[in-house]
Amino acid sequence: MIRSPLRDLTSRDLFAASAAVLLVLAAVLIGRHIEETDHTLFANWPPLWASWEPHVGPGTPAAVTVALGVVAYGPVLAARLPWRALLGASWAGAMAWIWSLALIDGWHRGVAVRLTTRYEYLQVIDRFHDIPATLRDFTRHIPLDSPDHWPPHVAGHPPAASLTFVLLDRIGLSGGGWAGTWCITVGSTACVAVLVTLRRLADEESARRAAPFLVLAPAAVWMGTSADAYFAAVAAWSIAALARAVTSPKGPRTKAAAFTSGLLFGLTCYLSYGLTLMAVIGAGVLFLGRSRVRALPCLVSRAAFLAAGLAVVPAAFTLAGFDWWEAYHVLVTRYYDGAGGIRPYGYWVWANLACTVLITGLATAAGLRRAGVALVRGRHGLLPRREPRGPGVVRRVPGAESPAVGVESPEVGTASSGTDAESVRAGARARLALLVLCGLLALLVADLSGMSKAETERIWLPFAMWLLPACALLGRPRAWLTAQAVLALLLNHLLLTGW
Repeated sequence: MIRSPLRDLTSRDLFAASAAVLLVLAAVLIGRHIEETDHTLFANWPPLWASWEPHVGPGTPAAVTVALGVVAYGPVLAARLPWRALLGASWAGAMAWIWSLALIDGWHRGVAVRLTTRYEYLQVIDRFHDIPATLRDFTRHIPLDSPDHWPPHVAGHPPAASLTFVLLDRIGLSGGGWAGTWCITVGSTACVAVLVTLRRLADEESARRAAPFLVLAPAAVWMGTSADAYFAAVAAWSIAALARAVTSPKGPRTKAAAFTSGLLFGLTCYLSYGLTLMAVIGAGVLFLGRSRVRALPCLVSRAAFLAAGLAVVPAAFTLAGFDWWEAYHVLVTRYYDGAGGIRPYGYWVWANLACTVLITGLATAAGLRRAGVALVRGRHGLLPRREPRGPGVVRRVPGAESPAVGVESPEVGTASSGTDAESVRAGARARLALLVLCGLLALLVADLSGMSKAETERIWLPFAMWLLPACALLGRPRAWLTAQAVLALLLNHLLLTGW
């Protein structure tokens, strides 16, 4: 097997990780100075919404055990398990990691009351006794000077976010415990959606290498318990369904995937205004999959089902009386009338990136550097090479479930030279890198918008999930997994986070 040149750049990986550490230190030291002198950051332990409170809890032994297990056996299991078993194991591992970290703060403080504070969704359950009337009146309660204005998180999101917890309450799953369980259970599936996408658009080897890092992500500290974990999963599955829609042969399942992608993306936009930026990642998926959909009728059919799915949620809320655009503009006014108008943009525009380091880890910082290198070196392999059509010319689309015509696969022995095999692998790495950099671009646009000053450790969870696959490009996975685990354990044991 030919070694990838990317695997030998360890010193540069350490340099990237060190730069990330310096960014975090600068954000902490400068942030504390600003908060102590000007009191304008509205964060006790900037750049995080947290307080310094070293502690251990009932989840500590489980968290350490999960971390040791993933570090020791994660890479081996990811390489050897059958694909579907790997997806199930990844979901189970991610859930175990999130639950154990959440329970470091105890059941009550770590899960049951997190979504019941005065900022959160469960404060307004009783105000949705007449759902259509509440939706018609939703925008009127966004401004701070309105009577009975919504709590910050309710006002800051379209009503599908609050409505989720209202519906859970209606079916008997009431209270913060059930709400937290919902967010953790659904949120932990985000890693599975990312793996499915990577296999479809890059290759299975890249997805397998990424799996342990998606399971053991420091982001788990905030996925238990935050509604943004639930949002991240919905957004991730919309991308995964789109990847299936553009890589599968034509048929009913492909149309269903296109419709599902549109449906979930529409729901994503009505869960969080900022997650419209997931369209950037979606654009990357369409770019990578465009060579797989060559026939115009096939393209039109998939686009039609995608558009039909996309229209469902917006149409339902619009017919119910909620105007997304009007509510967003009212929200911007409220944002600048409150803490958003006081928090200094000049600090948060770069300190938010320090938050991103903390939720994605030092391994991701090193992986992002490699992603840039991989994209440049493998740019000619971003799209699978076309082969002559004809009897006997059968190749497998990377990540597809059935053979496709005209796409070369590293498993097929027709191109047996080491150079061709390495070219195929370079193309797969480049496709993974493009997806990662699309996630980074979406995050940077959100950062520059000025609508995300602080609390991005939870707000940007949906984007963070698409940065983590960069770790698949790293060598020595156990060392980097150890760094990820240690960071998450330190954060959860030294700080009392807001989510």
